[in-house]
Formats: sequence, C-alpha cells, structure tokens
Amino acid sequence: MKPVRVRFAPSPTGYLHIGGLRTALYDYLFASAMKGKLILRIEDTDQSREVEGAATSLINTLHQLGIDFDEGPGIGGEFQPYTQSQRLELYKYHAQKLIDSGNAYYCFCSSETLTAMREEQQVQGQFVKYDRRCLQLSKDEITARLAKGERHVIRLKMPDHRLFSFDDLIRDKVEMESSQSDDQVLVKSDGFPTYHLAAVVDDHYMQISHVIRGEEWLSSTPKHLWLYECFGWEAPIWVHLPLILATDRSKLSKRMNDVSVESYLTKGYLKEALLNFVVLLGWHTSDDREIFTLDEMCSVFSLDRVNKAGAIFDLTKLDWMNGHYMRSLPLETIAERCEPYFLSSGLDISNRDKFMKCVDVARERCTLLPEIVDYSKMFYAKAELSTEDKEIMLNADSQKVLKWFAEELPKAMPLNADKVQELTKLCTTNLGIKGKALYTPLRLALINQAHGPDLPNTFAILGDQEAIDRISRYVVR
Repeated sequence: MKPVRVRFAPSPTGYLHIGGLRTALYDYLFASAMKGKLILRIEDTDQSREVEGAATSLINTLHQLGIDFDEGPGIGGEFQPYTQSQRLELYKYHAQKLIDSGNAYYCFCSSETLTAMREEQQVQGQFVKYDRRCLQLSKDEITARLAKGERHVIRLKMPDHRLFSFDDLIRDKVEMESSQSDDQVLVKSDGFPTYHLAAVVDDHYMQISHVIRGEEWLSSTPKHLWLYECFGWEAPIWVHLPLILATDRSKLSKRMNDVSVESYLTKGYLKEALLNFVVLLGWHTSDDREIFTLDEMCSVFSLDRVNKAGAIFDLTKLDWMNGHYMRSLPLETIAERCEPYFLSSGLDISNRDKFMKCVDVARERCTLLPEIVDYSKMFYAKAELSTEDKEIMLNADSQKVLKWFAEELPKAMPLNADKVQELTKLCTTNLGIKGKALYTPLRLALINQAHGPDLPNTFAILGDQEAIDRISRYVVR
C-alpha cells in the first residue's frame, strides 16, 4: 500500500468557509490517523476571482485552529511549487499531449454562440452540453485560426457511450454514463487551466493517494478518471463528503448563510467548539460520542464512519457546544481569549484578580466570549438606575438594609464568602427583612441591577472597599 498523502486545495477567492474547514479537518485527521502527509496546495488559476491576501488569511486561520501542513507554500516540500499559478508550463505541456493524442481539441466558440446553443438545447429538452461543433474543424483551419490569434479554449474529448465505474470510500461503487458529462474546458482563453486539468496533473505529480472533497465534485469524477486514463496514470482513491445543509435541508449557501470560519471566531466562538462541531458534520463514532479534543479526534477518526446523507448545520448545537467549552476549558484559557474583547470595550482590566473572578463567574452564564464582557460590565461601570429602581432604593426597608450593611461591612473586613452569608442572615434577624426586600436593594447598589450572581461572588469580584463604597453611595443621610 502506497503512503497516504492527502491535500487541501482551496482557491484564494475569499474567506475560509465551513465546508472548506471540514475538508481540511478530515484531511488532517485522516493523515494523522494513517501516519501520512497533509499537503496544502493553492489553486489560484481563476485569476478573475482571486482576492488579495486570501491565501495568507486562510493559512493563518487554519493555523489558529491547530491545523498545520507538512508541505505547501512557505513550508516547502519535494513537489514544490504548491501554488498553481507557478506551475503553468506543466499544465500547458499536458494539455498539448492531450491535443496530440486526440483526447482534447481546440474550441473557438464565442460566449454568445455557447449561450445560444444552450438555450436551444433547453427548448428542445436536451441534456445541456457542448455540441462539439469545433471538433469538426480541419487541421488547416485550426492552424490558420491559431496563427491569427483567435480567442480559444481547449476542451476534453469525453468518450461516447462509456460507463465509468469507480469505488468511493463513502459511497461504495458508483457508476456514471459518459453521456451525462460535457466536453469540459481544460484550458481557458487566458491560458490558465481549469480545476479539472490542474487538479489531476498536480494530484499525480504530488503523489496524492486519497482525494477528499465535497459531494458536489462527484459528477466531475468521470472526467477526472478519463484524464487519468488518457495520461496512463493510476487514479487516487476517491472520498466524496456529504453536503452540509441548512436547517431547512437546503444546501448551506455562501450567499444565504453565514459560513465564514473567521466570522465565527470573531463572534467569540472557541476554536475547540468549532472544530468539535465541524467534525460531526457527517462523521460520528460507534457510540455517538459528541465531545472531542483535537487529539482525541486524531485517535478515533476514520473515513468509514462518514455518512452518505447530508449533515445539518445546527447553530443551536454549536452554541450548546461552545457553552460547554466555555465552562470546561481552563479559566486562564478563557481569560486569555476574552482579553481582546475587554480591551476593545474600553474596560480597565489592570486588576487581574478582579478580571479573573469576573470571567470565572460570567463564563458559567455565557455562550460567546463577548457576552462575558457584557456580563462583566456591572462590576466595572456604575450605571444610572432607572426611575423605578431609584424609588425602590428610597423606600424605608431598602434604606434600612443599605444603612445596616454600610455600618456592619467595615467591621467584618476582610470579607469572604462565609462572612457575607453570615451578614445576610444577621441582617434578616436584626431587621426582620428577607427575600427580595433584602437582596434587591443590595444588588441594585452593588451592580445596578436586580439580578446577578450570588452575593458572595459579587462581593469577591468588587473587593471589600469597592462594595462598601457602592452601598454607601445609595444611603440617604
């Protein structure tokens, strides 16, 4: 069995989307499980759609998530360069070989001609594909038109009436008729190859053993198999992943859905939760376990547990999973991840003890990292009370409670959880005030709202003197 070599081959046309992350993750896990190599290849042959900086951003995002490569741009490797725009001569050479063998041909049809042809086929209820009109051109006519510099493409000549049969690790045996495949453009009019030619050539020369890609490429596999056959090469093992679906079971769309990985990270989703959620979009263990670290995924992942059916992208489940990691990861990790959000909000977190206590309390009640900041603002900013809350603070019972605590707290310093609990009991005993009548004015004074963490945690976060000062502020002299 030849060594396992898999590749993640994105186009630098924008952000890394959820489907791309799943492919990269499955590549990474499979390579890890099989002690193989993971290759990054940048497929930038569609120059019109390339976004400057997209490739770098994509690599950085994957690195941030813990997915790194054995070979690729900036890494090196035996089969470099790993950027397709730097491999054009290789594609040109192989396109000419196909022309010379009669397995490809020049096409001079304009876009207007092609549009009219397709419309006519649709009207007649025919399968829409190129009708091979340029295949009838004589060698002399082709030579003359090329000499004049006429705009043209190179098309693959698919065999007629051929049943393509191949094994897929997820779908078992797949059969497809060549009549359902178009004569694919292999080289565009700008001289750049299309995905079909470039991917096959690169997968061969980079010795890719398994091609792991989305189900949308399944219909193109006969074209790729034919290219392998034309060149006399051995095809890789095919692995076509199930579609990722929205909750209404429509295909998860870049236009209709938020599918940017960077967007989820910016919103405050944890990388551990995102990876854990994405790995389950089509894969499961025999015991249907749901929580995995990346190392655990590497140890248990196998392609034979990937489903054929589409996977539902359920944001509710992602939120639940993020909440789980928010509470289960080390406090120091959550605090470090939160810090940029605190700083951008303008809160002073120079008091590290207070900051850590805030994060510890807030993460039990929050789903996303920015929510921890919003929750913690009560401990940093002294907001104005509403008219209704001011009235509560001025009633007789509230003033009794506030005055009692303002007098007794300094005597009990330094405070701790047990002392705060004892003081609340003692206040009830001495004043006969309990429940909401006791806790509401205290919370309004301490955190400017009627609901929040328990009093021991509130006092611990604010610190003894800050708590006393906040209560004293509302005592009417």
